[in-house]
Amino acid sequence: MKTYTENQIEEMRRISDETENLYSPYACRNAQACRQYYSKYDTEFVRSQFSVDADKIIHSPFFNRGSDKTQVFSFYKNDDITRRAAHVQLVSRIARTIGKVLRLNLDLIEAIAIGHDIGHTPFGHRGEFYLNEIYSANTGRFFNHNVHSIRVLQILSGCNLTLQTVDGILCHCGEKVNERYAPSALNDFETFNKIFENCYTDKTAVSALHPSTLEGCVVRISDMIAYLGKDRQDAARLGMEAEFEDSVIGKSNSEIINNLIADVVANSMGKPYLSVSADVYEAMVSCQRENNAKIYQSDGVTACYETAIRPMTEKMYTAFLNDLKNRDENSLIYKSHIGHKIYGKAYFDHKTNELMLDRPDDIVVDFIASMTDDYFLEAFKYLFPDDPLNDAVNFKGYFGE
Repeated sequence: MKTYTENQIEEMRRISDETENLYSPYACRNAQACRQYYSKYDTEFVRSQFSVDADKIIHSPFFNRGSDKTQVFSFYKNDDITRRAAHVQLVSRIARTIGKVLRLNLDLIEAIAIGHDIGHTPFGHRGEFYLNEIYSANTGRFFNHNVHSIRVLQILSGCNLTLQTVDGILCHCGEKVNERYAPSALNDFETFNKIFENCYTDKTAVSALHPSTLEGCVVRISDMIAYLGKDRQDAARLGMEAEFEDSVIGKSNSEIINNLIADVVANSMGKPYLSVSADVYEAMVSCQRENNAKIYQSDGVTACYETAIRPMTEKMYTAFLNDLKNRDENSLIYKSHIGHKIYGKAYFDHKTNELMLDRPDDIVVDFIASMTDDYFLEAFKYLFPDDPLNDAVNFKGYFGE
C-alpha cells in the first residue's frame, strides 16, 4: 500500500486547514463530523469526512438506479426530460453555488445533495404514495422517501455516513415554501436514531423536520429551486401547452434558477439562517401553485397512475409478501433482492446467518422502492404475464404514439 512521509501528510493537512479558515462562522467544520461506528477513513487526510460520505453514496449499488426513476413525467420515451439522477445533480450544483458564496462546507453540501433521493420509488411521488398506502395498511407504519434514503444508505448499503450527512438527507424535503430556513440542534446519533424511527410511527413527523446544519438548509431550498423551473422546461419539451405567469423570479427555468439563487444569497449573507425576500417568497408560492395546477395535475402527468401503477403495486406487494411468508426461495424477491451479494446481507442475522423475517413488509418495501420504472414494469410482467394490466401502460414514443 502506498505510504506518505510525515511532511507530505502535514502539508496536505495544512492546505485543508487554510481552506477551512475561509469558512463562514456558521459553516459546519470538518472536525465536527462524526460517525456512529468506527471507520478506517476517520483518519483520512486527503479527503474530508464529508467527501468520504459523498464517495460512499456514489458507490452504493442503489445510486445508479436514479437514471431510470421518474422525476415528474413517467410515460414518455424521451431522453431530454429529467430523471431522478439528473435532478439530484442539479440540486447539488445549485446548492454548491449558494454554499460557495455563503462560505459553507461544500463537501457536506455535495454529500447531502447526491444522497437525498436515493430512497425514492419508481414513478415519483405517486409511486411513493401507493407504496405508503399499502405499507401503512399492513403495518401501521409510514413510508417516506427521505426516511427510506437513510435506511438504504445506513442499513442496506452499510455506508456508515456522518451524522451531519444523514441528518441533511432525512430533513431535505422542501415541498412547502418557507421564508426562512434555520438549522435546529442535533448533537448525537442516539437523538437522530429516535427521530428517524419516529418518522415511521408518527404521520406528522416528516413535516416537522429541520436540518441541523446550514448546509442542510441550503440543500433543502435548492431541492425546490431545482424543480420549480425544470419541471416547466420538461413540460414544454413534451409539448404541453401551459402558459405561466411572469413574476419577479421569471417564468423559465434559467430565470428561476438564477433569480432564486441570487435572492437567497443576498438575503442570507452573514446570517445563521437562509432567507428570501418577501416578494420572492410570494412568487415561489405562486410558482409552485401554478406548477401543481398546470403540470402535476394534468392528464400528461397523471395518466396510467390510477389505472395501472396503483393496482400493479398492490399485486406485486401481495405476491412478494406471500413468497416471504412461504419462504419461496424461487421467488423474484429472493433471487434478485435478498440474494444480492452486497445489500442482501442486511437481512441475515450476522451470528446465525439465518434470514430475519420478523418484518417481511420492510423487505417488500425495500425491493419495490429500489426498482427503476422499467424494472417495475418488467417485474410485474414476469410475475403476471397474462394480466391485462401489462397493456394498460401507454408510453408516448420517440416518434409519436
